[in-house]
Amino acid sequence: MELMSGNEAIAQGAWEAGAHIGVAYPGTPSTETLEAFAKKDGVYAEWCVNEKVAVEVGVGASAAGARVLSTMKHVGVNVAADPLFTAAYTGVGGGLVVLAADDPGMYSSQNEQDSHHYARAAHIPMLDPADSAEALRFTREAYELSERFDVPVFIRSTVRVSHTKTPVEPGPRAQAALKPYEKNAAKWVMMPAFAKPRRRDQLARVEALRAWAETCPYNEVVRRGDAVGVVCAGAVYQHVVEALPDASVFKLGCTWPLPAEALRAFAASVEALYVVEEASEYLTESVRALGIEAAPFAHPLPADGELTPGLVRAAFGLAEPPHAPTPEGLPGRPPALCPGCPHRLVFKELTRLKAIVTGDIGCYTLGALPPLSAMDTCVDMGASVSMAHGFELALAGTEHRPVVAVIGDSTFAHSGLSSLISTVYNRGGGTVCVLDNRTTAMTGRQGNPFNGETLQKRPSRELDLEGVVRALGVEDVRTVDPHDARAVRAALKDATGTDELSVLVFRATCVLLDRTRKPAFLVTGACTACGVCPTLGCPAIAKDAGTGCASIDPGLCIGCGQCAQYCAFNAIEQPEGGSHE
Repeated sequence: MELMSGNEAIAQGAWEAGAHIGVAYPGTPSTETLEAFAKKDGVYAEWCVNEKVAVEVGVGASAAGARVLSTMKHVGVNVAADPLFTAAYTGVGGGLVVLAADDPGMYSSQNEQDSHHYARAAHIPMLDPADSAEALRFTREAYELSERFDVPVFIRSTVRVSHTKTPVEPGPRAQAALKPYEKNAAKWVMMPAFAKPRRRDQLARVEALRAWAETCPYNEVVRRGDAVGVVCAGAVYQHVVEALPDASVFKLGCTWPLPAEALRAFAASVEALYVVEEASEYLTESVRALGIEAAPFAHPLPADGELTPGLVRAAFGLAEPPHAPTPEGLPGRPPALCPGCPHRLVFKELTRLKAIVTGDIGCYTLGALPPLSAMDTCVDMGASVSMAHGFELALAGTEHRPVVAVIGDSTFAHSGLSSLISTVYNRGGGTVCVLDNRTTAMTGRQGNPFNGETLQKRPSRELDLEGVVRALGVEDVRTVDPHDARAVRAALKDATGTDELSVLVFRATCVLLDRTRKPAFLVTGACTACGVCPTLGCPAIAKDAGTGCASIDPGLCIGCGQCAQYCAFNAIEQPEGGSHE
């Protein structure tokens, strides 16, 4: 017996099933799954440039007979939807299991969506573990299910299952031999002549899956009384049994397809049936579509965010259990770019430039927050470059502020390149800033094609970012030190002063990789309380509420010297013996 997070348990389950290929693009809350899998004996694992590519690599390996694990967060399923929907036609060779890690509450995501809808739309079975033990078991057994029904299988987790550690019983690894590959165009070549009969095969498979769901071992009825029955799945089950100890519960381990007859029988066995789910109406709508009446709550469940036992009790008109009150007067802790972050001065200068900044997904999204407040938009991976082109098209022929796209190196490889190709092809203008901090920082400092570091530290190639951009036809490509305020200012001024398309690569290593600390800077008595240095948003810099003078926390300052470059009164100094390079 040992404690594992849901992510670790899914990796363990895949390994125990004999999966030996893992593919993914990192995304919270799914990231640790493939990192854990990569450490197992006898496996190959890689970060792909995006989720679509990861699933396509996985489908190829499955077609060749291997058991494969592909992992992604919920918005990654959007990116991977194209191959997933067709893989539900082709079926599999070796078992193919896909983790869709949802993020109710949007702890690290730009939207809140329910991957159940993908399972239903693509006709791919989905298993919903409620804890780490189920995550291990469901994943391990999903491979047999995948091969039995000739279809990929979704494992759906939420942030609470992904990151909470609960006890599991690890088991031995099964020896899953590579299935022999045999050419079969009718199965794998999805042109209309072959796809039409595969569609009929899919419909027959769906009927078989519906029959299997009625006796599925992952669905469980917990009988406690006849007055109230609750249908729920995943982590929500843990909240329901804590909040409603006297209610009978139909815990769905398989959430697509639903066991229609079993649910009807359960509904008939209780006086009132309720469906409890978070940030979605998938289960409620699906249960009602079966002709089952779902009772209304005394007070509606919140339509967004994670559930808690207290929220579940409140929905049923019950009082919260006794608990310690939340302390009052606690200071807010908004997220911020790290002290010494190489992105900070780029955003500072974009603010000074009064640019329209189309942003992207990554830790640099924090540049949208005060005091930098430098970002105007952030929609999805790669959107910064495409949206900047859209701004330029809409504002053409008008006097307007400079339009600048900001994107990280990993995101640029993920989908920024295709956006840039489209802009170049259509002779677009504007400025694209690639913030190359040599890593995929926000999800835990993973490798990517532009730093050449692979998941399992295999020999690789570091792609030439500037060379790739020039090869696309961009003539104005410059590499800039983002720690040099004057260089950043000059590069942005030059690039935005022309109608031509410019790409500026701001390259400096993330401070979480290069942990070199120089002597901390300090504020001298020459400070005039001008208020400029706090506008950098560095967590190490504070302003006295009474005098307005600045101070620097030596425990946070890493000695980068960014702030000293903005002090017109030379009131920020590094102690003797230190130097800013």
